[in-house]
Amino acid sequence: MDLKDKQVTKKGPAKKAEQDALKVFDPATKNLPANDSDEPNIKKNRQFISSLEFALQGIRTVYKEEANMRKHTLLGTLAILAGIIFRLNASEWRWLLLVIFLVIIVEIINTAFENVVDMVTDFHFHPIGKRIKDMAAGAVLITASFAVIVGAFIFLPKIWQLLQAWFF
Repeated sequence: MDLKDKQVTKKGPAKKAEQDALKVFDPATKNLPANDSDEPNIKKNRQFISSLEFALQGIRTVYKEEANMRKHTLLGTLAILAGIIFRLNASEWRWLLLVIFLVIIVEIINTAFENVVDMVTDFHFHPIGKRIKDMAAGAVLITASFAVIVGAFIFLPKIWQLLQAWFF
């Protein structure tokens, strides 16, 4: 008896697995299955790419709309250049990059809070909205202060050594 002659009726997960196995990319015709939601890997890749595009658009928006973000990025870039000039060790690089990225991340979160408050209040003053904005700005201030402290710990001894070599 031939396998083709046997009709096995599969039900439930077994039937679904068999159907999924038949839905593959055909390189000759370059056709994907009709419903890409049946292909979890393709759907995940498309979702990942869409998520990445949305994230990059959010970063572009923050840079476009927030002068403080551009200032933080400029100062972070200058700190990286100073790190190259002073030949930081691995530990110093870790601390420097940590605080640079922390400031940028907290600035993005601050901007998101500001936008949500503006949306909810329709750009009208509200005391709770003011408190939310003030707290988010305070988080940026604390993070930026931490970055300055870390930068001082890293760079002041190196600058002091340089000054001693020049003047003493």
